[in-house]
Amino acid sequence: MSADADKEPTMPEQAQGQHYEDMQSAARFPLHLAVSVKSQSGAYSAETQNISANGVLFAMDSDVPVGSAVDFAILLPGDVVGSVKNVQIDCRGRVVRSFEDRGRRGVGVVIDEYRFERC
Repeated sequence: MSADADKEPTMPEQAQGQHYEDMQSAARFPLHLAVSVKSQSGAYSAETQNISANGVLFAMDSDVPVGSAVDFAILLPGDVVGSVKNVQIDCRGRVVRSFEDRGRRGVGVVIDEYRFERC
């Protein structure tokens, strides 16, 4: 084992200092779905604004601080995913951005874990 194996991974030098939008790479899909977001500070109602393979953007009336761990379930209608039944995705992630947008909070969450549930 090399001495470098114990070091924490770091961002590549060219990525350091880049703006958040510059680092987004996955295609985003504009799905507006009701969802409940749970964090240590409480449970909140939200609506998805867009979803990607990496994360989701919520519109909410409450602020969830950047760095907060969150749990949420997204119910995808069967007709959206080409299924007879709806598909629920249970997700765990963390808030990576929060901003004001037309009187509501925009909360960007990176998805760290997910699992599909049959409905």
